[in-house]
Amino acid sequence: MKKSVLVIEDNVDLAFGLRNNLEIEGYTVDVAHDGSAGLEKVQRSPFDLVILDLMLPEMDGFRVLRNVREKGMVIPVLILTARGAESDKVQGLKLGADDYVTKPFGVLELLARVEALIRRNRLSIVKSPPEPERFGEIEIDIQTRTVMRGQQAVSLTPKEFDLLLALVERRGAVVSRMDLLRQVWGYSDAVISRTVDSHIAELRRKLEEDAAVPRHILTVRKVGYRLKS
Repeated sequence: MKKSVLVIEDNVDLAFGLRNNLEIEGYTVDVAHDGSAGLEKVQRSPFDLVILDLMLPEMDGFRVLRNVREKGMVIPVLILTARGAESDKVQGLKLGADDYVTKPFGVLELLARVEALIRRNRLSIVKSPPEPERFGEIEIDIQTRTVMRGQQAVSLTPKEFDLLLALVERRGAVVSRMDLLRQVWGYSDAVISRTVDSHIAELRRKLEEDAAVPRHILTVRKVGYRLKS
């Protein structure tokens, strides 16, 4: 079965070159020349991988990636961009990109990265999916990054989901604000703990029956938080 790739790139010549090289390697390739069209194609068709530029008309690549991940899609995304600043790379990876390549690039290296990402994703799909995590009326599907409250889907941002998962993984143990900051945001130095507190407040608003009197996402005074089933 042929593997399919979506190229979201506004440079027509570059998009043509990518398509040509990928098709030579046996891939089925589709192309979108702006962010909005690219996001629509991702939602409509099951691709094995997306190659995503950042500087796009209509909707930039960061917004495309954020939408893809917020909708729970786990398709591998390789960012291919002229923006080589470390801050751009960090932002892309935090939003859920699987790889980041800067222009100019070597075609052979790019093809190798595409193949590696698709292979890794297909191997993960073959493995038995983990059982959903549950507490109260909340059900969390880790593989698809989706959350249900009863029969109602709950929309969480990527960071809200990662924070919830960090609490779930501790199985009721207390987690300090600093540990949550390090695990979810990647910070290693002391930062304002309000970052965690504001996200916890949003989780309670979305998941608790009464956010003012939470039954599951509990505060441990002067320490941090824990999840009670």
